[in-house]
Order: sequence, then C-alpha cells, then structure tokens
Amino acid sequence: MAAELTAQQLIAQHRPTLDLALETIRTRAYWSPHPEHPKAYGENGSLGTAAGKAAFDALLGTRLDLGQPGTDGWVGGEVSPYGVELGVEYPHPDLDVLLPAMRAGQKAWRDAGPELRALVCLEILGRIAARTMEFAQAVMHTSGQAFMMAFQAGGPHAQDRGMEAVAHAYAEQSRTPGTAEWTKPQGKRDPLALTKRFTPVPRGIGLVVGCNTFPTWNGYPGLFASLATGNAVLVKPHPRAVLPLALTVRVARDVLAEAGFDPNLVALAAERPGEGIARTLATRPEIRIVDYTGSTAFGDWLEANARQAQVYTEKAGVNTVLVESTDDYQGMLANLAFSLSLYSGQMCTTPQNLLIPRDGIRTDQGHKTYDEVSAGLARAVDALLGDDARANGLLGAIVN
Repeated sequence: MAAELTAQQLIAQHRPTLDLALETIRTRAYWSPHPEHPKAYGENGSLGTAAGKAAFDALLGTRLDLGQPGTDGWVGGEVSPYGVELGVEYPHPDLDVLLPAMRAGQKAWRDAGPELRALVCLEILGRIAARTMEFAQAVMHTSGQAFMMAFQAGGPHAQDRGMEAVAHAYAEQSRTPGTAEWTKPQGKRDPLALTKRFTPVPRGIGLVVGCNTFPTWNGYPGLFASLATGNAVLVKPHPRAVLPLALTVRVARDVLAEAGFDPNLVALAAERPGEGIARTLATRPEIRIVDYTGSTAFGDWLEANARQAQVYTEKAGVNTVLVESTDDYQGMLANLAFSLSLYSGQMCTTPQNLLIPRDGIRTDQGHKTYDEVSAGLARAVDALLGDDARANGLLGAIVN
C-alpha cells in the first residue's frame, strides 16, 4: 500500500512539536500540548465529552478486529465497575505466528531513522489526543476511576508521558552523528581516511505488560520509548482493562500503515481467563524488552526469569514524606493537603507515611511542635475539602 503520510507531511506537522518537547526535557520547564481540563475540549463538538461518550457507547458489544496475523480466537469479558458489561471482543494471539510477523517489519522501521520514527510516534499521540474523551470513558469503565481522574490521568497526562518518552528517545539517538569523516595522519604515507556511519540498533520486540489501575498512564512510556527506538511493541493489557490499550494499538497500527510501515510493528496480546500469558511472553526469545507495572511479586518474577530481555519494573511502593523544616509553613501544609487528597488519595504518588520529628520542626513562623504540625495539616485538609470529619480523621491517623 502506498504511504498516505509522507515524511514531508510528518515533518511539517510534528517537527515543531518535537522541538518544543526537546527544549522542555532540556530545561525541565513546564509545557504540554495536551489540555488537562475538559472545558478545553468542549461539550458538544467532535472533541467534546458528548462525542467521546457516543464513541465509547458505539464500541460496546463489538469485536475489535485489529487485522493482525495469528489470531486463533476472540476473548473479552470486561465489566465496568459502574455496572456496564462492555461486551468487547479482542483477538487472541497465536504467538508462533504473531511474533515472527512483528519482527518482519523491524528492518525498515530501523532504517527509517530516529527523526521519522519520532514523528510517526507523535502522529499516533496526536490521533489519540483527538479522541481523549473516548479514551477517558474507556479508562473510567475499566479502571473504575471517577471521570475526572480517568480523563486527566488516562488522557492528557498519559499523552504527556508518551511524548516525553519520544523526546528522550530521540535525544539519546541523535547525540551520536549519523556519519563522520575520520582521518588519521600516517607521516610520509597517505592518511587513513574513513567514512563512518552510525545506526542505533533496536533490541527486538518490546513487551508492555499493562496494569488495571492506570492502563495508558503506565503503558505509554514503555510503548513509545520502545517504538521510537526502532523496536516492535507487543501490548499485553490487564484482563480487566483491555479496551484503552486495544484502542491505542489500533491507532498505532493505522498510523504505521499510512506512513508506509508494517502495522504489525505494534500488536495486542489479549488473554483468556486465567491464562497467564504474560509469563509465557516474557520468557520468549523474541522478547528483548519488558516494561511492567504491577505487583511486587510478579515484578520480582520477571526480573528473575526474563533473562533474555532488558526488564523495567514499577512495583508497589510506599511513598514517604519527611517533614524536617520549611521556610513556608502554610504553603507546605497546603501542598501536603493537596497531595493527600488529590484523586481521593488513589494516585500511586499519594503520600502514605508522614515522618515528623517528635521534637517538632523549624519554620518561618517559629518552632512548631509535632502536635501543632499534625493539627495544622488536618486544618489544611479541612480547608481544602470543607469537611470537619475528614480533617478530624486525618488528625487521628497522624497522631496514632
């Protein structure tokens, strides 16, 4: 099939965005092309909440045929925590057929070079961003998050993480020049002259093992880092949160095909109930990168057993804040209250332990005792949420 997206079109549309992303990772300043408030998308237009809900509803009870090879059956069974049976079916892979097909397109993808790969990735992200409200519904009805959390974490924040991965991947690949003229003097003899060419070499197929709670937010960094560095990517979603990543795979396959590349560079591996396909995949010789978010037990298993692959894990952790001193006491309390309360405390980054010295802390308002800090934090939560019961409960938790 002839390419519908030319390199010139991709450069014109996405090179300015890539340049801004590269500048952002260099300066670490704030910038995002993905609005994080629903109002920015409108209520009714093609990007709005109503259109996103309609698109999601149209998916219910359908078969999501991705056109990928090696499909030996169909699996589904997702049920929304809000009571909606999704009824969406996904392709189940015959790995002995699918994995070789994924490897077939890697040479052309490698030869495309870092810039074109990055621009194709940005086109994928751009199309996902245009369907943010649909993805928000998909995340909400699989993860069980409230709409605002599903929208922000599953939409613009996930897209930001994908774009950051693309920018870092491009920056690392472009630090080494593509070609170099190398000349070494040889005294009376003619100098030695070489034209050197440098090609980043992909590792192989990357496996993204998705999680239930934040399927896109946790899935996009690994997916786009592997794809932007020339690797094919196989996405294995959590059985209860397949839809958001299946939609992502469909968008990626469409863009790759339109840009003249093999769509099998990105594929989905949905599993049957209780199959445990992640263990099988992670130890296949074709899998050379594993990105995983989830339980410590399975993360430890991957690190011990997927020895042929480079394994990246984000396992369960306990987030701790040590309060030692501050030059902005009220600001610190407000910030801690916000962090404790954001998304009802469901974020993986929510502080879980606050360590306060028994002798108190130094502040811009003088010395504050342990009890004063605890009570001040409880009042800050009360001010943020407007609920005396919440504040009293938090104070009890801190004191105890």
